[in-house]
Amino acid sequence: MGFLSGMDISGSGLTAQRMRMDVISENIANVDTTRTADGKPYTRKYVVLEERNANFADVLKTSADNKAEGGVIVSEIGDDPSPYQLVYDPTNPDANADGYIEKPNVDITQEMVDMISAYRSYEANVTAFNSYKDMAVKSLEIGK
Repeated sequence: MGFLSGMDISGSGLTAQRMRMDVISENIANVDTTRTADGKPYTRKYVVLEERNANFADVLKTSADNKAEGGVIVSEIGDDPSPYQLVYDPTNPDANADGYIEKPNVDITQEMVDMISAYRSYEANVTAFNSYKDMAVKSLEIGK
């Protein structure tokens, strides 16, 4: 593995968690959006993260060549297939013949839990990045 590979790994985690927080923020912002461009309510989105390498053995095999990549990538931003919430509001222009409107399938509580999880993961990656940076600085000071 290269000298700065630890920083690359933490950096990939920071990027992935930032993307996750962006998607969660979009979900929260659209919690009351009953009509999008396609005429349907907003559909909750989720992020799928995937490791860069298939397994640890691949990392060990390629680390001698300094070509090993670790970390994580965003492999997919998908739409949540759960049903929309039906709310009775006959005065709403989006109401159907029975007076119900379809509201987005976004649960604020779940989004806040996901946001806290993403924030904690981001924070852990910052700590790992700073620790690696401090070790690299100390190793360079040994040569003085």
